[in-house]
Amino acid sequence: MALVIGIDTGGTFTDAVVYETGRETVVATAKALTTRGDLAVGVGEALGRVLAAAGGAAAARSVGMVSVSTTLATNALVEGQGDPVAVLLAGFDPGMIARAGFATALPGAPVLAIAGGHDHAGEERAPLDLAAAETFLTAHADRVAAFAVASLYSVRNPAHELALAGMVQRLTGRPATLSGELSADLDAPRRALTAALNARLIGRITGLILAIRRAMADLGIEAPLMIVKGDGTLASADAILHRPIETILSGPAASVVGARRQAGLADFVMSDIGGTTTDIAVLEGGRPRLDRAGAEVGGFRTLVRAVEMRTYGLGGDSEVDCPDGGGLVIGPRRVIPISLLAARHPACLDRLATTLGAGEAGGQPWRWVVRPFGTAERSTGAAGPTGSAAVLPEREAALLARIGDEPCPIATIAPDPRARRVLDRLVAGGHLQAAGFTPSDAAHITGLQALWSREAALTAARLILATRRMGASDEAAAVAFAGDVLAGLARSSARAILETVARRPAGAADEWFDAAADGRRQWRGLDFRMAPAVPIVAVGGPAPLIYGEVGRRLGAEIRFVEHGEVANALGAAVGVVRGRAVVEVSLRTGGGWRIHHAGAPVDVDVADRVIATAEAIATSEATRLAGTLGAAASDVTIAIERVDLPGGLGDAGLVSATLTAEATGAAAGLGAAPGTSSGAARAAPIATVSDKT
Repeated sequence: MALVIGIDTGGTFTDAVVYETGRETVVATAKALTTRGDLAVGVGEALGRVLAAAGGAAAARSVGMVSVSTTLATNALVEGQGDPVAVLLAGFDPGMIARAGFATALPGAPVLAIAGGHDHAGEERAPLDLAAAETFLTAHADRVAAFAVASLYSVRNPAHELALAGMVQRLTGRPATLSGELSADLDAPRRALTAALNARLIGRITGLILAIRRAMADLGIEAPLMIVKGDGTLASADAILHRPIETILSGPAASVVGARRQAGLADFVMSDIGGTTTDIAVLEGGRPRLDRAGAEVGGFRTLVRAVEMRTYGLGGDSEVDCPDGGGLVIGPRRVIPISLLAARHPACLDRLATTLGAGEAGGQPWRWVVRPFGTAERSTGAAGPTGSAAVLPEREAALLARIGDEPCPIATIAPDPRARRVLDRLVAGGHLQAAGFTPSDAAHITGLQALWSREAALTAARLILATRRMGASDEAAAVAFAGDVLAGLARSSARAILETVARRPAGAADEWFDAAADGRRQWRGLDFRMAPAVPIVAVGGPAPLIYGEVGRRLGAEIRFVEHGEVANALGAAVGVVRGRAVVEVSLRTGGGWRIHHAGAPVDVDVADRVIATAEAIATSEATRLAGTLGAAASDVTIAIERVDLPGGLGDAGLVSATLTAEATGAAAGLGAAPGTSSGAARAAPIATVSDKT
């Protein structure tokens, strides 16, 4: 039977599973530390470990597909990273350019607007200014890595975008992203921005895909490489090379697919808690809600279809602090757990113990910095995220050189506010990672986890208590403090669940929500219960640590599914390929109808042939796209929204119509989509925790 390997890169771990399609079962799982300095290092380690657990070389020969969900695109957009690009616009006026937001999203990127574009009917508004385009392309060919091209109403007629793409290829040899190929939305400024952000990511995703393919070759795996998109479906790596922006929110989307697969439920709330974030989605009728407005990442609203997901800065590696004014703050910043840092660098534990023994109370001695795992030393400074070389300003480079390869306490390396600001810039730029006390450390102290150094976590907790003058700082006090941290994470998680289900703004002041999250179930003399009306399926490594308590506080049903700790990697393994095509029908001036699609508009004069022709076009384009994305074969469904004249007779009264065709199939080499033979998700063994009083 064909084996599928699913891989997910998270904030702390890169997870991997081997899934057998015939028996629909997980054969092996593995984890490796995520290497932010070069994601491919962690992916290669996870791939090697899971393959060894599944049978080594013999298993490698049976692998029919490797599927990866990745945070690369999401992180790059959030952190403002990527390759230099130039933007070429046809038919855009200054107001449209301003609304696109290039100056904020792509500071310094050259943008040129030329004559051209079409109107809403697909008719040319003005001839395309090819001379101006040629001058622009020639001037920037050696200065940028890719071009983005957008034309007004290109979704009604792509002729000008196609002509400009041909010029880009002929004159520069650089990749060109066409806005109309990423979205059928009429919003030209947002289409243009989406295209520009996509162009910026091409170099990054190319490096990751090449590295994964090298790791596959080293292990003797000859199989298609697929990537999870933001809507949870798969696309071939070759397709993603041209459309990397479609992978934003890839990891959370894979978790939804995996949780749905294992839970065997159609309606539930999925909460995926990882090292960095908690991602929460609501599934209705077996499908997650999709963000109709387009995925928003890093403050930029794109036109990428993605799962409607609420993301909170709550994870096993969220930084814990106790401000001088009192209280407990968890997140939103992710740091390396001090227990993990000491496990990799034992000298850290000695330094922590010495500081505690000396009774030093200054600074924050439990907070450290270290070069990102997987980062190689560079002569000019350090490798940034994904291994790209970075040339740093003098102050940053000097401070980075002082740190070297070993972790350093922040209080030592940056003792004053000026040095601290320089250090913060290095962390924000991905050249360093911060380490500190986290819920993962609290779990080590309480005995709920035993992955790394409990002694380092315990010593750091005692330092926090002593430095913040929070009373006793012995081991018993540290254990109690760790319990408070886990309780605080459970409270915040319960609140996040309520906000997501109720669709209230994150952080909204609501005494009812606070009382429910606290587990009091009382408010001003009233007894009440506030919980989702459907089960909560909790997945992710830290889920078992706190979600029993979340269920108790809310009086909600919590389900822990088999292999929930690698639900995201499993979702990558069992995903399907889906090609989606949108075709518009409108009345044509002078009579008849016009069909707008990915090619030149098609005119139809006979009423009873309009919808049939549009359906044929939509089916063909969806099937073609599914094949391009990597599907071996596909089944097509078509949804039609139409507007008709009152009292119109059949299609003769048709005013407009939108046809959405979806072609769904398994990746090439797998035959049938994993788990789709019965038409429903297979129920897996489920552990249930409930407290419905």
